[in-house]
Amino acid sequence: MVRMEKVNQQIKREIGNMIQYGEINDPRLTFVTITYVECSKDLQHARVGFSVLSNDRKEIQNVQEGLSSARGFVRKLIGQRVRLRYTPEIVFIHDNSLSYASKIDQTLEEIKKMPKEGGKADE
Repeated sequence: MVRMEKVNQQIKREIGNMIQYGEINDPRLTFVTITYVECSKDLQHARVGFSVLSNDRKEIQNVQEGLSSARGFVRKLIGQRVRLRYTPEIVFIHDNSLSYASKIDQTLEEIKKMPKEGGKADE
């Protein structure tokens, strides 16, 4: 499994660099973060998770469409940069775990601010 993890990390880094350094010229791809890559055991398919700074469904859908339209170009560059026998087919999937974690943090902060109940027992 160590090799698969290295392949996943390398593909994640390359796609992140493509977005960060503007190799994918699509204005819809601003504030996009690649969160994970999961390749199949035969390296024929890769699921690429992404998150967006905004929680707006329309914004997420625009980013999804931008990434999907650049899928062939991304696959071509991955094939050139990552030494693999097969270049995997890429599917982009929205990863909402960051917004979920943020919501949990916010809830915990609200709980901390609540007044304590039943502090001391009656004497």
